[in-house]
Amino acid sequence: MNFSHTQKVLVQGITQALGGVHARLMKEYGTNVVAGVSAGDGGQEIEGIPTFDLVEEAVTQVEGIDTSLIFVSPYEMLDAALEAIAAGIRNLILIPSGMPPLDMVKLLRKAEVTETLVLGPNCPGIIVPGQVLLGTHPTQCYTPGRIGVISCADTLTYQVALELSKAGLGQSVGVGLGRETILGSSFAQWLQILEEDDQTDAIVLVGEMGGLGGEEQAAQYISEAIDKPVVAYLAGQQSPKLRRKRHAALIASRLLVGEAKAGRGSMVNTEIGDRKLEAFKAGKISVAQKLADIPRLLKTKLKPASSARGRRSQK
Repeated sequence: MNFSHTQKVLVQGITQALGGVHARLMKEYGTNVVAGVSAGDGGQEIEGIPTFDLVEEAVTQVEGIDTSLIFVSPYEMLDAALEAIAAGIRNLILIPSGMPPLDMVKLLRKAEVTETLVLGPNCPGIIVPGQVLLGTHPTQCYTPGRIGVISCADTLTYQVALELSKAGLGQSVGVGLGRETILGSSFAQWLQILEEDDQTDAIVLVGEMGGLGGEEQAAQYISEAIDKPVVAYLAGQQSPKLRRKRHAALIASRLLVGEAKAGRGSMVNTEIGDRKLEAFKAGKISVAQKLADIPRLLKTKLKPASSARGRRSQK
């Protein structure tokens, strides 16, 4: 995992309200924000960051930019992302919500051909506590450590990090995948990244009982390919079964994949959640019933590894 304070970061849409605010917050945290892009605003400095009209101009003037955070409006996100890819930037983080699904499909096709990592849309990005903030994570929830957190549940990500921090379990990274029907990154992709990361000892996966967020596939991937300890938490386990929230985009996505039946919306949500829990059970993966259980389960899983390291050091 190569996200650190040394990498050079671009902010597209730096004159947008969120773009300007979070460019400043990222810079204050130590992120190396070297340039911004906003058509018609080139030549200015915004939050002390040189701003250009085009991404191509930015990468020409500031060599080595490898990551772009995109804060433009939803219908401009595809053009902004393709512009960054054309300029040679290979890490894209799409912050805003509402990107049209067909635009995301087009972007993913281009990303696959160019080997570009895409995170989001509608995500808080990435934080490596104490080193770099690439997005909108509230930094006060995080402390440096060796637990990786991958989540598709927005603010719940921050609550999990806070619970870990209070229990003395710092984080190696926090990753928010996003909350749209079509996403740039999957649980499986980031599980593999953290499996290979020598700064991460264990992983927390934060998903949801409802939706089609890939939790079942993640459970299978963990059982087949991940050796590090994993604890999962699925939001909504304590909700009344027939009262779980149903979002318009979620209902539409179920209809598209044939998982919704007329008059059975709430029950379908229950069935999806039950399938997810069963997938983790089948893979022998610990699932926390509530947030406070996560640190306890992690400490239980980390004890054998610590004991094994201690025995090896005594030999």
